[in-house]
Amino acid sequence: MSIATMLIILAISFVISVILGPIIIPMLRRFKFGQSIREEGPKSHMKKAGTPTMGGVIFLLSIIATTLIISLIKGEFTSQSIILIIVLIGFGVIGFLDDGLKIIFKRNLGLTSLQKLIGQIVISVAAYFLMRLGTFHNTIQIPFTDYAIHLGAIYVLFLIFWLVGFSNAVNLTDGLDGLVSGTASIAFAAYGVLALLNDQLDIAIFAFAVVGALLGFLLFNANPAKVFMGDTGSLALGGALAMLSILVGQELLLLIIGIIFVLETLSVILQVASFKLTGKRIFKMSPLHHHFELSGWSEWRIVLTFWLTALVAALLAVVPEVL
Repeated sequence: MSIATMLIILAISFVISVILGPIIIPMLRRFKFGQSIREEGPKSHMKKAGTPTMGGVIFLLSIIATTLIISLIKGEFTSQSIILIIVLIGFGVIGFLDDGLKIIFKRNLGLTSLQKLIGQIVISVAAYFLMRLGTFHNTIQIPFTDYAIHLGAIYVLFLIFWLVGFSNAVNLTDGLDGLVSGTASIAFAAYGVLALLNDQLDIAIFAFAVVGALLGFLLFNANPAKVFMGDTGSLALGGALAMLSILVGQELLLLIIGIIFVLETLSVILQVASFKLTGKRIFKMSPLHHHFELSGWSEWRIVLTFWLTALVAALLAVVPEVL
């Protein structure tokens, strides 16, 4: 793929998001699809109550349209393209239902954890069987080495864990204006580069379509946000990112490229474990971005710091592969 083609993909998905934003945001506002803010969260977030949510629909439509257009034109619409789109839509639908229930019942609880988990597992298993129809591997590559772990029949369990885990990790990270839009853009761009290095043009097209769509969405999602992506967007992005890492054959590298999502999730796990075992909290509030908020950091300072951290981590992960 030439640089010109990559820029065209970015431009198309960016423009589609920019066009859809002014159309969909007023619709969300008209239907009163406003965000509910949890009472135990930072008090500064109360002013965000009522901001339209489910905005993930904007970039999901852009990603799907761009991927289909470019893939078909380039003759690169493959089984892997289909898997990525199915995972994106599948996890997006779960998020859409979750957001919808929150709005209907005017509370910050939508689907139960079990309902979400069952839906995520079903989509993950479907992706696994679709993978088996094409080029399939059941090994996990150790980053920066020539070694791989052969999982055999239990690879499906790893795939489920990976997709469900990162879907929820990105969802946990989505707590500040523009935080996930920026960090996810960096992560997808990193995997887009890795896909190009592997001559996986079909996967690279999808990855860069996501980057452009998210950058377009960021115009409406940056502080102060005019729209939130909601679970509709965050669950879809997390699932698709995990699937991307699997198809590129660099699963564990996501622990570095997606370091922000990993740290946010670990902060929640450590907070809960510490409180249950000792009755004390490690952080002022979890996920991690709330800890910094309550420590006096401005929202922009947190978001920019996390973006920069994500960028450095992505470069550390990708540059050795390029060299």
